Amino acid sequence: MSLDASVGSPLSAPDAFRAALLAWYRAHRRPLPWRLEPSLYRTVVSEFMCQQTQVKTMLPYFARWLAALPDFPALAAASEAEVVKLWEGLGYYTRARNLHKLARALVALPAPPRDPAAWRELPGIGPYTAAAITSISFGAPAAVVDGNVVRILTRLTADATAYRDTTAAGKALAPLADALLNHVDPGDHNQAMMELGATVCHRHQPLCTVCPVRDFCAAARAGDPEAYPRLAAKKIETVTVLRAWCRRPADGALLLHRTDPAARRLAGQHELPSAAQLGLAPAALAAHPLLAVKKRGITRFAFTEPIHALPADALPAAPAEGLVWVPPADLETILLSGPHRRWVRELLLRPVA
Repeated sequence: MSLDASVGSPLSAPDAFRAALLAWYRAHRRPLPWRLEPSLYRTVVSEFMCQQTQVKTMLPYFARWLAALPDFPALAAASEAEVVKLWEGLGYYTRARNLHKLARALVALPAPPRDPAAWRELPGIGPYTAAAITSISFGAPAAVVDGNVVRILTRLTADATAYRDTTAAGKALAPLADALLNHVDPGDHNQAMMELGATVCHRHQPLCTVCPVRDFCAAARAGDPEAYPRLAAKKIETVTVLRAWCRRPADGALLLHRTDPAARRLAGQHELPSAAQLGLAPAALAAHPLLAVKKRGITRFAFTEPIHALPADALPAAPAEGLVWVPPADLETILLSGPHRRWVRELLLRPVA
């Protein structure tokens, strides 16, 4: 897209736009823990946790994490198992493993780097995270462009471009974000843009009447802010996975333990085994009583997961690799994804057959 400096565009009066945005942010920003007690470590942890997770969801995890691992040396010294267990429930466990690798890389340096390019060389750091960390912690003049910022910029300019996805839009809008950046206080400017997207410029039903930069917004003037950004519809693939709940009084619950490091985001986790993981035909598992049907979405997949009560004597003679019996006392200490933990807690209320 071209940079438009027409009347009413933020580029026609960039200083006024920056001043309005910053004044609003300093008066209305949420009192988040990494803002109340800022540090490089808190900024880094918050940025990793906020990737693909809403702030209100990650706040208790942030507090738990800081209590257990208060700084980079403590995180670097922790085992991967400790790190991933602390992350349990936030999902996308690659983030936790990358944060762990990042801490170990940083403590090996004489001092943390201060510019975005150097940060992009570190584990788990992309352009957005590098810009956010260095602008907030070191005042680096680097503009962030995430989904919130994409939404704001396309509405400010009524950008009718049909983008493939948010990533493509972010790349195209980077020059505009750079042009609007407040070089006097880039950290607060970036946080203000993200805060505006999170609390005012919502995807649906944006609060245009209280927006501090409404006077600069072409979409608000036209009365159709929800028309932006224009992103290609995601193709959702539906997947059905039959799962089994199998218990024995002496042994506890039968779960699958993923020990293969190649599994990446699932490595080390336990889950209710599927028919395929048990070595059963779906029809054979479906013949047993249905306990619940769970539904969830992961990226572009919509999962439907019926859970059937499987008697222990119906298990295949040769158990599949990775299946383990977990005593009830250990179920709270093993690593389970958020959905599987909720399901297990619910299923434990059922009597053992």
